[in-house]
Amino acid sequence: MQEPSSLADAILEIPASELQHFFDDLILTFDSLNDLLKDQGILRGKELAELNTRASQAVKEARSPIEKLLVLNAYIRKQIGHAGRALQARPPTTPTDQGVIRQAITKIHLRAVAIVEHVKTIAEGKKEVAFSSVQTRDFLAGREGKPPSRRDAIRALRRAEKLCPALLCGHTPGDGRQTIRLTAKTDDFKDSEIVKEDSDRGQRQRSRMEELRIIFFKEGVSRV
Repeated sequence: MQEPSSLADAILEIPASELQHFFDDLILTFDSLNDLLKDQGILRGKELAELNTRASQAVKEARSPIEKLLVLNAYIRKQIGHAGRALQARPPTTPTDQGVIRQAITKIHLRAVAIVEHVKTIAEGKKEVAFSSVQTRDFLAGREGKPPSRRDAIRALRRAEKLCPALLCGHTPGDGRQTIRLTAKTDDFKDSEIVKEDSDRGQRQRSRMEELRIIFFKEGVSRV
């Protein structure tokens, strides 16, 4: 067989597992940008839901695995475009008298910080601690005057997990309602401080684009 004359003429056999890893990375990128757009108030509610719906539908209609990857990447570029335009429209940050840069802190971040400190407090004298979404709503209601929605309480719990490495967010075992809760071993708090908000974003397990993962791999492609 004659060797390909150029890279453009080469035919590559790519295992489905490698495509899956690449697609998973794109999904994480899409999710991260979704969080950014929502938390910073760039896209919310109906507008953000419509973007996600269009992305899901476009990937579903793509005819090949590679086309699906390209379509998802195109929607990632759309997200970046929204963020870029929002940054251009905002006035530049200015130093305070103490030389500290003013930064916007979202409500979900403030709630998460409060939850981390509260869980540390109730963990004192115990070997392990658990803090459910139901308890979270009661706790935040005491601080804010009314309980947040279940969805917002769960978002705060997941953000608390990202802020404090000692915390693990997951479903309550044996609970038919699959109540979300934070758990931690008290000893782990000793060497655990609140970290920057996005430092461990790549480790999170959840994905708003699970539907895309199903669409992409339900075809059972073994090689491309």
